[in-house]
Amino acid sequence: MNNLLAFFRTSGGAQAKLLVGPVLILMILSMMVLPLPPFLLDLLFTFNIALSIMVLLVAMFTKKALDFAAFPSILLFTTLLRLGLNVASTRVVLLNGHEGPAAAGHVIEAFGQFLVGGNFAVGLIVFMILVIINFMVITKGAGRIAEVGARFTLDAMPGKQMAIDADLNAGLIGEDEARRRRTEVSQEADFYGSMDGASKFVRGDAVAGLIIMVISVVGGLIIGVGQHGLSFGEAGHVYTLLTIGDGLVAQIPALVISTAAGVVVSRVATTDDNDVGSQMVGQLFTNPQVMFLTAGILGIMGLIPNMPHVAFLSLASAIAGLGWYTLQQQKKEITQPDLSPDAVHEAAEAAAAEASWDDVSLVDPLGLEVGYRLISLVDHAQNGELLHRIRSLRKKYAQDIGFLPPVVHIRDNLELKPNDYRILLHGVEVGQGSAMPTQWLAIDPGGVSMKLPGSPTTDPAFGLPAYWIDVSLREQAQIAGYTVVDASTVIATHLNHLLHRFGSQLLGRQEVQQLLDRVARELPRLVEDLVPKVVAIGLLHRVLRGLLEEEVPIRDMRTILESLAEMAPRIQQQIQSGIQIDEGAELLVHVRIALGRAITQQWFPGDTEMRVIGLDGRLENVLTQALTTSGALEPGLAESLLTQAQQAVQQQESMGDAAVLVVSPALRVPLSRFLRQHIPQLGVLSTHEIPEERIMRVTAVIGS
Repeated sequence: MNNLLAFFRTSGGAQAKLLVGPVLILMILSMMVLPLPPFLLDLLFTFNIALSIMVLLVAMFTKKALDFAAFPSILLFTTLLRLGLNVASTRVVLLNGHEGPAAAGHVIEAFGQFLVGGNFAVGLIVFMILVIINFMVITKGAGRIAEVGARFTLDAMPGKQMAIDADLNAGLIGEDEARRRRTEVSQEADFYGSMDGASKFVRGDAVAGLIIMVISVVGGLIIGVGQHGLSFGEAGHVYTLLTIGDGLVAQIPALVISTAAGVVVSRVATTDDNDVGSQMVGQLFTNPQVMFLTAGILGIMGLIPNMPHVAFLSLASAIAGLGWYTLQQQKKEITQPDLSPDAVHEAAEAAAAEASWDDVSLVDPLGLEVGYRLISLVDHAQNGELLHRIRSLRKKYAQDIGFLPPVVHIRDNLELKPNDYRILLHGVEVGQGSAMPTQWLAIDPGGVSMKLPGSPTTDPAFGLPAYWIDVSLREQAQIAGYTVVDASTVIATHLNHLLHRFGSQLLGRQEVQQLLDRVARELPRLVEDLVPKVVAIGLLHRVLRGLLEEEVPIRDMRTILESLAEMAPRIQQQIQSGIQIDEGAELLVHVRIALGRAITQQWFPGDTEMRVIGLDGRLENVLTQALTTSGALEPGLAESLLTQAQQAVQQQESMGDAAVLVVSPALRVPLSRFLRQHIPQLGVLSTHEIPEERIMRVTAVIGS
């Protein structure tokens, strides 16, 4: 029984929400058709005013436009509500206007008598001013902003979709986040398109109010003089005041709704997601220099003869006081030691304590240091966006590469410049860059000719030319072909690039043991028989690091362990028989052959033809002889090989092909070690690593 009541209670609430729209439409139609008593008109006019105030406040406290996605529909319904009230009130005014000022209700009487002092000429002027403000200023501006916003939003959709795909491919976001952002982009385009059309309702409402007023005045004069025997002056006074009161009651809520529309379409979303009021206060009253200069100008104007000295000087003093208070608060926030009794006591105990092993600080495997202006990006209290991106990045890296990288230890460093950051690997800097928290980085992926008004810079991850631009230029840059990302994405992308580059150094024995524990949950017998009975964990660590040095994922641990289980006993027998073999290097060769299909797929997705770089036969013989006899290349030969390899890579990239060099198994290891030091994007595969079913064509030759 309780469950049944709960069902009806829940379904009843849902049904009530569904009935709101039809009930409102029915109420509007009733107002247009049925005569309403003055008391009910007072209630409906009051409800209209309250509804307009609620809409304005919701628009003010909305943090982004899509949080108020129902606004275009609300705009339509409020416009219909005002028009319905206009029709109902006009009917009452024309029917009962001869009875006196209260004939159409006390609300219309109050607006006609109190607000304009009972003077219909003043009321007419005030009404015209409100219509002009609403029609020519607010509604026209909001409509123009909505029109431009809709156009730019539609034009920017391809660029935004590409940015989402780039973040997804870089591992900065997951599938769910990418799906949510794609939906948000589509909803944003729909919203601004709807706002562009909905703004026409408000403009039409303003014109309709003006026409209704003229018709009501003329109709009132005709009815008052012709039907009720009033004099022309008396009829003009009574009906004009009632009409003016009716018009003001409708135009003031219309002005409020128009202002709400302007607030929704004119606000600019920022990274801190503040509402409009917080943005205005935070950006107007945070600079003490601005307030001091304003106070100085007001003070000088207040000293001019015949000026209202009290008003100017008092306001100048108030603004100067606010500027001084803001300056003192900013100084306190920069740095202030905690001088509370508990803090002093703790500091004294720490000074008196003896040194211990706890005082030894170990170097973090992976660290990120930021300047003080970037602290907001990594602060939990401020919901730092970079923290969420780093978590997603580590998860994506673990899924793609096959092991979980160490936690990124983040700290501020006052020795860095305010907008600088640096990435540390085992305490040593491996990357550094700058980021602007309040701006966006527009990266030129190539082929963009349009220059942007911003600070030129270089993308820290890939070295591409870029500009730091204001938020307002973001959509313009996306339309021009730039890849536009925020400061958090810049740092996260740089970190992700370095994670892949130095993955082998991030894999320690602790991570190898954790990886084995994870594999043992699914393949317990394989792990138990192999480690450490056949392959020591140190040797396995060396093989896995060898794979990661050339960015080969280690996700397929089954194949890796089975290959080691097959080849390790044979190699150990050869070593016992006296043959000099590097066990780790030999096992790595066989593991790469076992992973050949995955390695090939990594460079050449699908089953398309492999267009690769090859070695000239004579050069291959020379290299084989040089590396087998002396183990090193002559300087002239090395320089020539490097130059021709760079030319071949450029040729491959210009044709849109992967830069992969295919050589004999004997040359793969030394050539890969030599060439990848200078050309990191070059992959070196042996012929044994390529599956038999793949078709290979040599499109560039080194040494020809």
